[in-house]
Amino acid sequence: MMEAEFNMGKILVLGGAGYIGSHTVYELLDKGYGVVVADNLETGHRQAVHPDAKLYIGDIRNREFVDGVFEKEEIDAVVHFAAYSLVGESMTDPLKYYGNNVGGTQVLLASMAAHGIDKIVFSSTAAAYGEPKRTPILETDPTEPTNTYGATKLAMEQMFKWTELAHGIRYTSLRYFNACGAHPSGEIGEDHRPETHLIPIVLQAANGTRPSISVFGTDYDTKDGTCVRDYIHVCDLAQAHAQAVRYLMDGGKSDIFNLGNGVGFTVREIINAAEGVVGHNIPTVFAERRAGDPAVLVASSDKAKSVLGWKPQYADIHAILETAWKWHRTHPKGFSEN
Repeated sequence: MMEAEFNMGKILVLGGAGYIGSHTVYELLDKGYGVVVADNLETGHRQAVHPDAKLYIGDIRNREFVDGVFEKEEIDAVVHFAAYSLVGESMTDPLKYYGNNVGGTQVLLASMAAHGIDKIVFSSTAAAYGEPKRTPILETDPTEPTNTYGATKLAMEQMFKWTELAHGIRYTSLRYFNACGAHPSGEIGEDHRPETHLIPIVLQAANGTRPSISVFGTDYDTKDGTCVRDYIHVCDLAQAHAQAVRYLMDGGKSDIFNLGNGVGFTVREIINAAEGVVGHNIPTVFAERRAGDPAVLVASSDKAKSVLGWKPQYADIHAILETAWKWHRTHPKGFSEN
């Protein structure tokens, strides 16, 4: 790789073999940054890592590994995606989530402080808010998580706040709901095991890799009785992370930003739009509500747009689904195809 490509700085992306992390690596490289990826490949995929990014395989809970990366590479800023993220599992095995998400971040911040690295962008979650008091949700709204996953992410945010006071590490925390879609090139996309996100499940039902899509609850106080959620294209999320890196490198102060579409789509709207994209009906099963599912979750992203200069490109759900369908159609078994 030519040295000129590093003129924007060198960024360490933790969890850069995962879904949002890998798309952020592509975005950072497009913007002219040098990129180093650290991932233990427990849930990430080696094939998702851009060939121009340098990959270190290891775990952020291992201080020797983290120190080694910082000693080998001249890192200007860190982007942190390395966390467990299954809400259901977080409730049945909370200590696993605290040990990895909070414990791993503690090790990371200690190593950053020791090596004089003072900028980090954090992939947080709107689950930090819990049951919203209003929609769209604002950054100043109360944070009362209703699951362990959201609680660990909030604990990580609080750790950043106190670590900045002690060690001067500035941070941006990006809170968002449902990442979706895939890179327009079709080279990378969403491949979770197990899959828990609505859009890939809908498209798996469309391509026959699962028998049907279950709709949990049809009697919510929404336009069609199904839950409303915020869906953000993964490339728009990647752009926001790159903008947050630039913001910190330009001297921006620590802050928290929501990333949302500001509107939200119902489950039925997602299925109907997907049927339009794939060109046929998708087998659908209606089931009872799941405990703890709020009727509407939508975040306001006005602050990110005004402060970070974030300009999402995918507002139309059909355009989002078309990129996702391109990935699922050509990779019905995900990265294991290759």
